[in-house]
Amino acid sequence: MPEFEIPALTGQVISAALFVFVMRVIGVALATVRVLVMTRGRKLLSASMGFFEVLVYVLAIGQVVNDLANVWNLLGYCLGFAAGTLIGMALEERMALGFATVRIISRYQGQHLAEVIRQAGYGATIEWGQGRNGAVSLVNAIVRRKEVNAVVALADQIDPDAFVTIEETRTIRRGYMRIARHER
Repeated sequence: MPEFEIPALTGQVISAALFVFVMRVIGVALATVRVLVMTRGRKLLSASMGFFEVLVYVLAIGQVVNDLANVWNLLGYCLGFAAGTLIGMALEERMALGFATVRIISRYQGQHLAEVIRQAGYGATIEWGQGRNGAVSLVNAIVRRKEVNAVVALADQIDPDAFVTIEETRTIRRGYMRIARHER
């Protein structure tokens, strides 16, 4: 195990540590998004991201291994990992790839809620069930993750007391799906 040294903060030392930090941010952000993309079945995109993830990893680890005693490079590596995780999660959230099932359980407004969701251009399926306090309606809408907040907002307007769950939907086949003009 090498003894750590704290070299003076020269321009070269700072630029090396900054390089390691940036490479780790990029690599871990790619890794985070790649795993999430992979769980959604996007094989080619996931593999492509994996290539670049490993490339930046090798560049970063090469700089660290080149001077294992340099604590600034190690600090850049560790901080880059942490920052990359946060940035990767933010990127994935912003990209909002894939689909989600919004399930709304309403005691009195199910039929109206399904109609409003349909009028907004989404598909909605209504079922009937028995809750603790009597009959309830279950409205299911499968939407793009980017559209989840819009559907939940509709539910909140119609029935603020509705029970709402949002679940990841991996694959969809057939059925009604609102398609944006640029996707046609």
